[in-house]
Amino acid sequence: MKSSPDWFMYFIAFWGVVLVVFMSIGGFFMFRKFLKVLPKADGKSKLDWQNHWVELSRPLWNDESKAMLDKLVSPVPNAFRDIAKHSIAAQIGQLAVESGEGKVTEEHCIKGYIMATPKRDHAFLINFLDSNGIDYSPYAHLLHSEKTKPLAPPVV
Repeated sequence: MKSSPDWFMYFIAFWGVVLVVFMSIGGFFMFRKFLKVLPKADGKSKLDWQNHWVELSRPLWNDESKAMLDKLVSPVPNAFRDIAKHSIAAQIGQLAVESGEGKVTEEHCIKGYIMATPKRDHAFLINFLDSNGIDYSPYAHLLHSEKTKPLAPPVV
């Protein structure tokens, strides 16, 4: 005589697999965060440098550049938007400080966004710039998208 029905054993096995998968996914993201906190050769971690550039460039931000940054990070899900905004703002701030200009410009925002985001997000940026009538040809060499790749000559 069986002590438990078959469906109950399958149910337990299913939830055991789900638990292991979720723990693996969480561990992966925790490990990535751990790697960002490790100090580099200069003694500062990636997060330390991001905080440094954000604080150094804080007086350079105006309402227009903040609004542009908000528009650029709008497609990011709410759970990750603050983190994405901070890392993109750090890259933009670094460009603005190193350029020596007195404020964060549209050029800094576009170039910083390109440098701070993965290649898969560049298609969004191109659509965003096209819809707002902004010329992105000066940044075409930084973009990695199907729209920016030159067309192959026809084979004759």
